[in-house]
Amino acid sequence: MTTVLTALPVGDTGLLAARPGPDLAAAGYAESEHVASGSARSWAGDTTASDGRWTLHERGTADFATRVAVRAPREGAAFSGTLVVEWLNVSSGSDAAPDWTYLADEVVRRGHAWAGVSAQHVGVMGGVSAVGLGGSGAGLRGQERYAALHHPGDAYAYDLYTQVATAVADHLSATLAPVTCLLAAGESQSAYALTTYVNGVQPITGRFDGFLVHSRGGAPMPLGEPGEAVDIAEFRQDPPVQVRDDVGVPVVVVQTETDLTGRLTYLPAWQPDSPRVRLWEVAGTAHADKFQIGDFEELLGCPRPVNRGQQAYVVRAALRHLEAWARGGPAAPSADRLEVADGRFVTDGSGNARGGVRTPVVDAPAQVLAGDTAPGASVICELFGSTLPLAPGRVAELYADAAAYLRAYEEATDAAIAAGFVLPEDRAAVLAEARADLVEEALRSPSSGR
Repeated sequence: MTTVLTALPVGDTGLLAARPGPDLAAAGYAESEHVASGSARSWAGDTTASDGRWTLHERGTADFATRVAVRAPREGAAFSGTLVVEWLNVSSGSDAAPDWTYLADEVVRRGHAWAGVSAQHVGVMGGVSAVGLGGSGAGLRGQERYAALHHPGDAYAYDLYTQVATAVADHLSATLAPVTCLLAAGESQSAYALTTYVNGVQPITGRFDGFLVHSRGGAPMPLGEPGEAVDIAEFRQDPPVQVRDDVGVPVVVVQTETDLTGRLTYLPAWQPDSPRVRLWEVAGTAHADKFQIGDFEELLGCPRPVNRGQQAYVVRAALRHLEAWARGGPAAPSADRLEVADGRFVTDGSGNARGGVRTPVVDAPAQVLAGDTAPGASVICELFGSTLPLAPGRVAELYADAAAYLRAYEEATDAAIAAGFVLPEDRAAVLAEARADLVEEALRSPSSGR
């Protein structure tokens, strides 16, 4: 099957992003947008095997015309040969690129290309927000710029994603430099979809060289029906399924606290590492966070400040390891699991979760970081977790003064880098997130006992 890319005039891609990314022009990058049109297959088969070892067969075909946004170096000499293809997230009712937000700095500094595919029906044709934002999105088709788009339903989303990724890789190979590593990435609802892709579609197509599955739920996304959008409210409580361990290409699954025990109920799908699968559970993180929402935090109306964990740096490290692994290098490091007892996280003396991937904000804490928030909060606030002050008495137990805190924070940063869960290039950014001001304030408090 051949998918044709037709360039759209330069314009706003409309990808929801609350946080500005790197200056693409200054980095020598160009952004383009295309209508991708072709024919996609739908799939059928038994998807109930909990180990993910499914066997699918072709069900039918349908024509599609969707959107793909591409960000790539302008010069072939600057291109790494790696193309990261993000399955755009539609949980808000519109296309969003959460993994671009987390990964952009790593993508650009490494010279990778990135493509965001409008893979799902809601992104193109419109639909209701799945995260309680209210109203219905008109989809891309609601704009004159995208009037030519047509999505035949989420039954075709998996092969549509394959076809568009192939078309972009071929386009870059012909116009820039050969694509030598093709990676799939997706967060939240898109990670549910990639779970289904890894288990059922990748064994048929063999198209991708590796997968970054970020914040998946326990259930997989259904194979879908022609002409319809899948509804995450209907399938997220389906029986849990693991990522198959015989897929043949590397898979790195990155999970937050919210994903394990919150609305996504991933914990029943927990699995051990295997020769081609790594599971990283990141302490002190939430499904979405301050890094993702940026200056728009107040608009959420959450009862507590949203999570200020450091998953962004861990996700970047995951991409770095995944690419090297996919190219025949060493496997991504294994990580300890978060400690869970009776369905709740075991916490340390500061109130932060024990175990899992460690970052400086939990190993040299100035705050309590959690994947949940106050009871009765909205769905969107549940997903953004919370950040609370560390009790002054606990601060006094940990640190003699702000200088002691900064030494501990720097040591924790270097430990995370040495373990492979933070990249050396991000060291300065991580150190800049130290909160000596909070430590000083706590030590001045009468309740500190000082």
